[in-house]
Amino acid sequence: MRTEQVGQVLQLFISVKDTDGQTKTIKQDEITLNEKGVVNDKFYAKDPLRSILISSLESYKLAKENNIEMPFGSLGENILIDFNPYGFDVGDQLKIGDVTLEITQNFTLCKGLSKVDAKETKLLKHHRGLFAKTVTIGSLKIADKVYIQSLRLSRSKWF
Repeated sequence: MRTEQVGQVLQLFISVKDTDGQTKTIKQDEITLNEKGVVNDKFYAKDPLRSILISSLESYKLAKENNIEMPFGSLGENILIDFNPYGFDVGDQLKIGDVTLEITQNFTLCKGLSKVDAKETKLLKHHRGLFAKTVTIGSLKIADKVYIQSLRLSRSKWF
């Protein structure tokens, strides 16, 4: 297995329900992940294959290029990274800080995206993020380096 640094963590978030039942995204300096997902996140322990969402700065750039302004965290991500991971395959693993994550699927569309801009759902259909599950538990911090671990590692696939 080869390991290669591909980027770093820009921001971290958890989603919580406020007293009115509305989802609120809260920026974090550090998050803890275990086999059930992101501790204190509203999706914790619901579906370990879909409990961690990784998004890319590229998604926000794509939105901005199409005149959609949205703050980081708007995509519902837990982890915002500075490189484009959307060519990763299910089963590829990322090593970030103490944690190893395994890609489980591309993020599916949801109605929440259209709250920012109706065009956003269609525009980001294949560029919203990736779901991952925790392989090795631990904590992530802003600026942690991100490494791809794969038996099929090929630089041209992601860059």
